[in-house]
Amino acid sequence: MKTLLVMRHAKSDWNADYGSDHERPLNDRGADSARLMGKVLSDERQVPDLVITSTAVRALTTAALANEAGKWDADIVGESGLYGGGTDAAVHVASWSPDVDRLMLVGHQPTWSNLVLKLTGERVEMKTATAVVVEFDIDHGSALPGEQGRLTAVFQPRDYLGRGDDTSSS
Repeated sequence: MKTLLVMRHAKSDWNADYGSDHERPLNDRGADSARLMGKVLSDERQVPDLVITSTAVRALTTAALANEAGKWDADIVGESGLYGGGTDAAVHVASWSPDVDRLMLVGHQPTWSNLVLKLTGERVEMKTATAVVVEFDIDHGSALPGEQGRLTAVFQPRDYLGRGDDTSSS
């Protein structure tokens, strides 16, 4: 069995001084949410063996902060195809990644909601810093394309902060 964790980047800072969209950073709340989700995933025993992330600053930072706060010790690899690429690009990245038991992809909307739908047939609102767990009855990641997975968990920061803040903005 293989597990794919799909995580949307945390809340970004639209008011920061940045050049292109690719360079937009996280805001303070986003950084806190990324750290929180790292700890939550550790507590829930959903620690990735490898993280492949979009090369956008907000995604890379989300992955790094979650990894550090959750004490994952996972390698983080930037993949440009996850920035602006669609669901097929994400499946391709996952299927050609090193063969690990638990792989995490970190990226963007609307691709991530569409990816979860494609892989599981279930709709999930991928708010910022949301992480979902999809399990597959396969032995190797290369078998992922065309396989139907099971959505087994959805983790959203607001569920662990005890507040109902809207974290849907990017």
